[in-house]
Amino acid sequence: MTPEQFQRQMGAAEAVMERLRIYADLLAKWQAKINLVGPKTLPELWQRHMLDSAQLWSLAPTGARCWIDLGSGAGFPGLVLAAFGAPDMTLVESDSRKATFLREAARAMGLAVQVQSVRIEKLVVPPADIITARALAPLTQLLEYASCLRKEGTVCLFPKGQDVEKELTEATKSWKIDYRLVPSITDAAARIIQIEAFQHGKQSP
Repeated sequence: MTPEQFQRQMGAAEAVMERLRIYADLLAKWQAKINLVGPKTLPELWQRHMLDSAQLWSLAPTGARCWIDLGSGAGFPGLVLAAFGAPDMTLVESDSRKATFLREAARAMGLAVQVQSVRIEKLVVPPADIITARALAPLTQLLEYASCLRKEGTVCLFPKGQDVEKELTEATKSWKIDYRLVPSITDAAARIIQIEAFQHGKQSP
């Protein structure tokens, strides 16, 4: 996928594309120093990472302001969503080298995001309207992380691969989850778990 194909599919404004092109160029330069994404996925950056992240934008509730992206790594999906206009984005990444990249990328893109280089368990921030996490941990663990960062009405958006049903089965052994599965536009076997509410307790059959 080319940037132009990405722009057409997402209907992205030119200002958004300018930010994302800066991001893509910087990521390619830093990739030579630290492993930000799987080396084999770099040629597929615009579909494998950019589009996979950007598809979450359409799932954001109207009026959502405060976003927390857990385990941001190279910035997917958090930096992409900030480029689209997420107004108050906190990127959480405990790896100091990756956190340095995130700060530099945000600066170059002209984005006023916050980067917290701490373990998620030690994160102290206001509750979020939206919590995202991509390729970070199984769903059960993600719910543990999110449980301390939410408020009434918080929505969680967790992209998952072909093992999504297995993760849901495991998670519902200890959590009651109000969710829906949204098909991914980048992988026929993948889904986005959109969670509206969750609490400790076994899911009803």
